[in-house]
Formats: sequence, C-alpha cells, structure tokens
Amino acid sequence: MHNQIMENLRESYNRNAVERDKIEIEEWKIRERNNFVLLLQKENKNTILEIGAGTGRDSKYFKEKGFNVICTDISEEMVRLCKKKGLTACVMDFMSLDFPEGSFDGIFALNCLLHVPKDSFERVLINIQNLLKEKGLVYLGVYGGSETEGIWEEDKYDPKRYFSFYTDKQLHTIVCKYFKVEYFQAIEYRENHDLHFQSFILRRI
Repeated sequence: MHNQIMENLRESYNRNAVERDKIEIEEWKIRERNNFVLLLQKENKNTILEIGAGTGRDSKYFKEKGFNVICTDISEEMVRLCKKKGLTACVMDFMSLDFPEGSFDGIFALNCLLHVPKDSFERVLINIQNLLKEKGLVYLGVYGGSETEGIWEEDKYDPKRYFSFYTDKQLHTIVCKYFKVEYFQAIEYRENHDLHFQSFILRRI
C-alpha cells in the first residue's frame, strides 16, 4: 500500500508541478516561515534540509538569506524546477531520506508530512530527528484539526492524493515523543472549513 501511495503522489505532483510553480505564497505562510528563519539566525544555524520542497520557493528564499540548503521532493518535475532556480535538489521521499546522521541544523517540512500514512509517521519523525545536529530545529507545518486518513475523494489532482490529518492534541502527543515544542500556532486560514493549519517549530531533544 505504501508504494502505491508514494507512486500516486509522485505522478500527481509531476502532472501539476508547472501549475504549482505559479501559485503565490499566502501572507500567513510567509510569517510562519520567517519565524523559523529568525530562530535559526538567532542561533547561528546554517544548514537546512527541505523535505517536500515542491518547486523550490521556500528553499530559494532560504538560500537568498544565506543558508546552505538542500531540497528533496518525490516528484522529478518538482526537482527539475528546483534545479532551474539554482538549488541543490534530489529526488527522495520522506520515508527514505538518505543523508548521514547529524547533517543539518534545521529541517523544513511544509505540507508534505500530511501525506505520510499514520502507521509510518513516527518512523519518519525518528529519521528526521536523526538527521538533525544536536539542538537542531524542525519546522513542521500541516493541515489538521480533525482525525481522518485516506484518499481525498474531492481532490482535483489525478491520481487523487492520500492525506493524514490529526487533532492538535494528537499531533502534540506524537511529536513530543521525539522533540521539544518551541512554538505552536493553530491558524484559521479559510472560513467555514473543517481544518486549520498546524504550525510547529520543534527542537531535537
């Protein structure tokens, strides 16, 4: 099942990469990203891994701010667009991040780990934890607020994507097994919607 989920994600994002590259970033996402950058700068941290980098919008920003950045994505088309922006990028999914332990000061994961099946989520967190240097930081941003898992039947993408959503309490309980929560914000980003955005900055214990 996992392989099929990953293959569907790859195909969906390959097909929609050019369209996604044209999307303007929302102001609230800029604010949350800047919170992470300011903390990294305050602590003189330099190396960032972006997981699920998409078209490279955020990694390009990190590079412009002077960080040493590597970005990964499951989609070959997304990685192509990252490289087109002058970024160091490789095709890699969040289940098999192939870097030496302790390689990064910070890891940025915006709206990618919501595609991880729930029975694999803690394994992904452990892998992320291992890739961080001592006291390294993670930005984890996902949509959630309700407890669901599976194919999103209303998805406009083809193949339809797999999503895992958690309540705030559930997500806190899981991440606190592996990280200290430095920051959390639940952001209502759309009126009359079942979900909100869960924005975390986590520190390796």
